[in-house]
Amino acid sequence: MTAPKPTDLVTEPSPHEMRDPAMRLELRRAGIWLGLAAAMALVVVLIQPILVILAGLVFASMLDGGVRLLGRFLKIPRGWRLLIVVVLTVAFIGLTVYKTGSGIVVQFQQLQTTLTIQFDRLSHWAAAQGFVPGADDLKGLAQQAVGSVGKLTSWIGTALGAVSTLFIIMVIGLFIAMEPRIYDRGLQWMVPSDHRAEFALTLDRMAKQLRRLLAGRLAGMAFEGVFMWLALALAGIPMALVLGIITGILAFIPNIGAFISGVLMISVGFSAGVDKGLWAIVIYFGVQTFDGWVVIPLVAKKTVDLPPALTLSAQILFSTLFGILGLALADPLTAMIKVAMERNSERAMADPAPAPTQPRRRTRAKKT
Repeated sequence: MTAPKPTDLVTEPSPHEMRDPAMRLELRRAGIWLGLAAAMALVVVLIQPILVILAGLVFASMLDGGVRLLGRFLKIPRGWRLLIVVVLTVAFIGLTVYKTGSGIVVQFQQLQTTLTIQFDRLSHWAAAQGFVPGADDLKGLAQQAVGSVGKLTSWIGTALGAVSTLFIIMVIGLFIAMEPRIYDRGLQWMVPSDHRAEFALTLDRMAKQLRRLLAGRLAGMAFEGVFMWLALALAGIPMALVLGIITGILAFIPNIGAFISGVLMISVGFSAGVDKGLWAIVIYFGVQTFDGWVVIPLVAKKTVDLPPALTLSAQILFSTLFGILGLALADPLTAMIKVAMERNSERAMADPAPAPTQPRRRTRAKKT
C-alpha cells in the first residue's frame, strides 16, 4: 500500500475544529455561563456543609482572638497559647456544668412547664377577648408553625445531630486556629497571581474585623448574662440562673435574641406573681437600656459598628434561607461582606477609571 500523495490530502477543516474566532469566543462565553450556573447549583445543594465550614471559621476566629490576646502578656509559641485557651475554655464549661448541672436541668424543666402554662393562659384570654381564634385553633396554628420551622431546620435532625454538628464546627475551628497561615496561603493560591496581593490585604482586614466583632459579642454576652442573673436573683424571680444563661447565649444574636429573652423573662416573672412580672419588665428594660447606651457604644468603638437596620435585615434573610445556623452567622457574614465592599470602594477611589479619549477629527488641508 503506497502512501498518499500530498496532492491527495484533504485541506478543508474538520467539523470538529473550531477555526472561526467568533465561534471560539461564543463557545468560551457559553462555557463561562454554564460554569457559573453549575457553581450556583452546587452552592444551593451544599449550602448546609458550607455553613458548617463558615461556622468553623467563626470559631477559629474566636480562638485566634484569645491566642493574640495572650500573646500580649505571654511571649511563648503560638501552639502553647492555643492550648492554654482551649484548656481554659473546657475547664470553664466543665466547672459550670459540674457546679450547676443538676440545678440547670431542673430549672430548664420548670421553664418549659411555666412557658406552656403561660401560653395557655394567654391564648384563652386572647380568645375570650376575640383577638384570635379559639385556644384549640391557636394551638393548631402554633404546632403548624413549629412544624414549618422544624422542616426549615430539619438538617439538624435530633439532638444527637446538633451535638455532632457542633463537634464538627469545633474540630474545624481548632484545626484552622492551629495553623492559620497554611489555609491563608491555600486561599491565595486559588487566586490569580496578579490579584493575590490585594486578596491577601482584603482577607487580613476581614479576619481582623471578624475578631473584633466576636470579641465585642462575647463581652456583651458575658455582661448581659451575668448582670441579668444577678438582677433577677436579687428580685426573687425564679429560674434566674437559667434565664441569665439563655440571655447571655441569645445576646450573640442582637435584636432578635434580646426580644426572645425578654419574652421568656417576663413570662416567668408573671408566673410568680404580678409584682415579680413588673420587676422582670423593669430589669429587662433597665439592662437593655444600659447595654444600648453604655456597653454597645463602648464596644463599637473597638469593634465593627453595623447599622441596626442592616443587621436585622441580614438576620431575617439568612434565617429564612438557611435556618437557625444562618441566623447565628448573619452578623459575621455581613461584617465580612461589608469589609470586602469597603475595600473595593477604596480601590475604585484610588485608581479611577481613565476618561474615554475623544476620537480625533480629520481636517482637510486648505487649498491655497
